[in-house]
Amino acid sequence: MKQALLWIGFIIFIIAMLVLDMMVLQKKNREISIKEALLWTLFWIVLSLIFNVGIYFHMGFNYALEFLTGYLIEKSLSVDNIFVFIIIFSFFKIPAKYQHKILFWGILGAIVMRAAFIFAGVALIQELHWAIYLLGAFLVYIGIRMAFKKEPEPKPEKNPVLRIFKKFFPVETKYKGEKFFIKKAGRIAATPLLIALIVIETTDIVFALDSIPAILSITVHPFIVFTSNVFAILGLRALYFAVSGIMRLFAYLNYGLSAILVFVGVKMLITDFYKIPVSIALPVVGGILAVSIILSLLVPPKKEG
Repeated sequence: MKQALLWIGFIIFIIAMLVLDMMVLQKKNREISIKEALLWTLFWIVLSLIFNVGIYFHMGFNYALEFLTGYLIEKSLSVDNIFVFIIIFSFFKIPAKYQHKILFWGILGAIVMRAAFIFAGVALIQELHWAIYLLGAFLVYIGIRMAFKKEPEPKPEKNPVLRIFKKFFPVETKYKGEKFFIKKAGRIAATPLLIALIVIETTDIVFALDSIPAILSITVHPFIVFTSNVFAILGLRALYFAVSGIMRLFAYLNYGLSAILVFVGVKMLITDFYKIPVSIALPVVGGILAVSIILSLLVPPKKEG
């Protein structure tokens, strides 16, 4: 009964926050200023920490520590999303005043997809314990690849879902305000805003393949996994507008994210031999993230040419 009330309460909270977002930030289409984005970013971080305190009093210290560690991992891994958002919006030439609307619906869809991935992942690990080794090895592989292989920029026009969509649905190339659909020659046609949304949604599936196994290395409690994911995702919109113009200053952040993935992957691989406590995992993840950011500021990379 207690668990059911927790789930119901959290879902009501999510709905309330999304309604607030629509009533306040999306009341009028406008460009979000850096100052406003920073304030909203701070709001989501503080709200997450308050929720963390609530978990401490209702579920205990260990679960609170697991939430905080999971939240920090999800928040750090979400940085890659920001770079992809920049590329997608630039490719489709999405006006700044419409970007928040696309991110709102994109993140709403991401919450639903993450929920499905989380419950599937938890069920897999609980029923098939050996799956934890596959997930751990996958994270180590992704982490090493991220550090040593320069990933090509995503190409929205080659998105397979988008290419299939265009075969069955007419697409309008010009913007028609904030609309996702318009009538064209008597038929319903998609606008560039909808196309950008489709690319963002399908791209999030790829990100989920990294983030969900990473947090499952910390805890397999469905409520902790889901809530830490949701808080990281809900704050992603504000984070995008706050730092999209300066994120490339953190040149070594990518290596930090790589090290975090390798660490949580190894944590999963050795779980039957030595279970790294969350009290150690949290400072390790936080320390790696802090060092990569500080190095980026103190030792900027040399410009090519």
